[in-house]
This record gives sequence, C-alpha cells and structure tokens, in this order.
Amino acid sequence: MSLTFHWFLPTSGDSRHVVGGGHGTPASESGSDRPPTVAYLSQIARAAEGLGFVGALTPTGAWCEDAWLTTAMVSQNTERLRFLVAFRPGFVSPTLAAQMASTFQRHTGGRLLLNVVTGGESREQRAYGDFLDKDARYRRTGEFLEVVRELWEGKAVDLDGEHLRVEDARLARLPDPVPDVYFGGSSPAAGEVAARHADVYLTWGEPPAQVAEKISWIRGLAAKHGRTLRFGIRLHVITRDTAEQAWAEARRLLDGFDHEAVEAVQAGLARSESEGQRRMLALHGGSRDRLEIHPNLWAGIGLVRGGAGTALVGSHDEVAERIKEYHALGIEEFVLSGYPHLEEAYWFGEGVLPKLQAQGLWTHPSVTPASTAP
Repeated sequence: MSLTFHWFLPTSGDSRHVVGGGHGTPASESGSDRPPTVAYLSQIARAAEGLGFVGALTPTGAWCEDAWLTTAMVSQNTERLRFLVAFRPGFVSPTLAAQMASTFQRHTGGRLLLNVVTGGESREQRAYGDFLDKDARYRRTGEFLEVVRELWEGKAVDLDGEHLRVEDARLARLPDPVPDVYFGGSSPAAGEVAARHADVYLTWGEPPAQVAEKISWIRGLAAKHGRTLRFGIRLHVITRDTAEQAWAEARRLLDGFDHEAVEAVQAGLARSESEGQRRMLALHGGSRDRLEIHPNLWAGIGLVRGGAGTALVGSHDEVAERIKEYHALGIEEFVLSGYPHLEEAYWFGEGVLPKLQAQGLWTHPSVTPASTAP
C-alpha cells in the first residue's frame, strides 16, 4: 500500500523562522512575517496538491484562525487536496458537527478529514466556556463521536449521556463519503476513545521505540473492541540535497531562538495537562544540547512551539530512510510541515517523494493504475 503524506496549513502565520504557539502559548511574532491570508494558504495548498500530498492539516485553538472557515475558503482554490480539519468537540453539538461535515463533503466533492482534538489545556477551554476537567472532556468526546458516527450511518439517535443529550437527532443528507476520523492522545482516557472511535491514530514524532510502544498499546485496546486502526505520525521536516545543508538550516532556526523566549515558552508548556506535551518536553528538557534524539530526529522545534516539536533533518536519502523506519513499525500516514511551509513543501515533495516512489513505497495520488486489457 502506498504511503500517504499530508502537509500543514499555517493558520497562525508563516515565516522563515519557527512560528511558536499552541497548548496554551500564544503565536510568536514571527507568524506576522507571512500572515495567514486565504491567498497565501491557498498558495501552499496548491503547491501541496501538485507535489502529491493527499491532505493538509489545519490546527485548532485560540492561537490560530478557525479551521472550518479557513479550509472551506481554501478548498475553493484547490481541486483534489483534502483538508484534515482539527476541531474540539466540546465547542459544538454533535448533531451540528455531523451536519457541517456532511455539508463540507458535498461542497468539496468529499475532501474532508476530521482531526478530533479533545483539548489538553483547561485554561484555554474555560475561555471558550468549557469547564470540564481533562478526563471528563475525553468521556464527552466518546459520547460525541458515538452520536456523530450513528448519524453518519443514517440512524435516528437518542442519547442521554453523562455530558451530552440529544433526542431524535438525524441528518437529512448523509456525507458521501463518510470522513475518516483522526485522533491522538497519550493518556489512558485518550487511548480508550481512539480504540473505540478513530479511523487513524496520530502520534507526535517521538523516537521509533516509543512510537512502537504506542502502536502496540492502541492496537491492543482496539482489538478488545473488535476494531483495527491505521496509524499516522506528525513531524516537521528539514530535508536538503546534503545532510550538511539540512543541519545548517536546523542550526539557523536554532540560532533564531531568543533565550528568554525559550524560557517563557517552556514555562508555559510545563503547565500543560497534555500527556503528549509532557512527552515532547521530556525529549529535550528545555536544553539546546543533545537535540538529535535519534538519527535524523531533531527536538529543537519543541523549544519554542507547543504540540509537535520534532523534525526529520537530513539529506533526502536520510529522511526517506527514517520514513521507512517508521513505516516498518506500522505508520502509514505522515502529517508534515516545515518553515516556511511553501518552500519546505517543495524541498520534501521534489527531494524525498521521488526516492520513495522509486522504491515502490509511494505513488502520486493523481496517478491511477492503468487498466488491463481483457
């Protein structure tokens, strides 16, 4: 099966420097270098589409533009690219969300993917009027996805749950196709929701041994419910013609990290309730030393950015080898990004994807198998 690659739409702004933010920390000033206009985001989306990325992830939170509205606009400037829309189920009713997804599918020709984000920061959640604690948010997410899934199957739904209540909920028009649900989380509560409801389990870019443990954990939980999931990973990339050029770019980004800014971001992220964020912080410990935590896996991004904080750094051949290493563990989908997102999409798309294509691991999604004569 061909590997699947997604890119990223920087809806908090883009730059030749790392744009920080997320998990309770504000977007950094570098995000104003290239504002997240529909025109610029569409430029990135069209580049990703032409290079062979299947979809593009948009984040969610107070630090970026709304993902639903932004992707609805950008979708009109693309033809094939799908949109992996991140959203928080506590902010909208499940019936309305199911209807929104159905509408999105019709207006884009079936190009919606859903990234369900429960929300790991209580302070940010409270700003939106959500006062549940973390474990309760995951239980609510489970109820939410139960309703949405049944509505997409054309059922009339009644639920009187712990957190959600709907009566005779139904959709007048069903989504076609039903969008895949992507879901991540490293806590026990997150694992149970993923096992019961996700199509694709996403992990941030931890070293392969830790990723293997996560895959085994989720597979075991899903098997108890008679389900199988696909697995994806979220990483940044810095790939160049030579390893020396790639690491020089990583050093350039690192040199742009103000010492006080790093301290402030790390202090903010240390207050995060997210288990995944805790694991990201443990990879570098807030230090600029020993940031290559596995061959070609660099933890420097996480010094100034919440969420995904690691990057594959190296020559095109080296980055392709690391992708193959993760694929051998069971990773089928890669959600990638780089600074700036327009230029890095070309570095990866023109440098790494042909390497994988030559080895039979990737096919451009616009290519259809030739029909065989009877």
